[in-house]
Amino acid sequence: MDYNPSTAEGKPQPEPIPTIRECMADTSLPRLELRMLLEQVLQKPRAWMLAHDDEMLSAEQYTQFSLLKHRRLAGEPMAYLLGKREFMDFEVRVAPGVLIPRPQTEHLVETALQSIQGVDNPLILDLGTGSGIIAIALARARPDARVVATDLSEDALAIAKGNIASLGLESRVRCLQGSWYEPLVGIGPFDLIVSNPPYIDVDDHHLEQGDLRFEPKSALTDGHDGLQAIREIVAGSTRFLKPGAALWVEHGWNQGSSARDIFTRAGFAKVQTFQDLAGLDRVTGGICTPDMLLSL
Repeated sequence: MDYNPSTAEGKPQPEPIPTIRECMADTSLPRLELRMLLEQVLQKPRAWMLAHDDEMLSAEQYTQFSLLKHRRLAGEPMAYLLGKREFMDFEVRVAPGVLIPRPQTEHLVETALQSIQGVDNPLILDLGTGSGIIAIALARARPDARVVATDLSEDALAIAKGNIASLGLESRVRCLQGSWYEPLVGIGPFDLIVSNPPYIDVDDHHLEQGDLRFEPKSALTDGHDGLQAIREIVAGSTRFLKPGAALWVEHGWNQGSSARDIFTRAGFAKVQTFQDLAGLDRVTGGICTPDMLLSL
């Protein structure tokens, strides 16, 4: 039998552990993603890695890096692999139990903040809080506000509570478990209600593409036409809004007209839709009128 130089005494030799430079030379992923994965494994910033790129990873670090790389090659979102994502001016923890924060949601926060200008010590409700980004952003922008955040998912609320605590907002942001308004016993009325509900049509093929394949389906689609959650939120809102208070929801790019119709039929005043930076319908809302409350 010929001698195999790759073995010693018939035993396979372990795979050589690469240096940081050699890991970065991998062409299977974009260079930026490789760097971010290495930063996650090594817990070192980019500057350190540049200065030490000739150092070898430990066996444990290389195993972790290889696992993350293969998960990314399988399509898993970078946010889940890194366990974090920036939103506006802060960073939050994310995991497969919550949606990955997206820039479009910043428009919901900005619109909501404009609607409570001049309102002192506002009481705000965030429905379906997920990772807590909307509640956190509003609380950070308005130090005089108190925010209540609800979500049906225990996993999501655990993540939201952790993010709220890490940013020192436990005293001003309260999390409650339940479907939409269900857990709000004896709480309210509110100066503002906001929500980024599931709004993708259950038959939309995008649910099986890209990052959406890995995100919780219950946070993406209402199991119907993508408008059912918005209908429920609008219908239940009049029991929890002050006269003159606003309700704003995020929705899909092609749902602006339908969302306005839902708000108008419910009796909201000044119903309008705002576009995102791409010029697509993204946020719709209106103002609660005294007549809406009298009709209850």
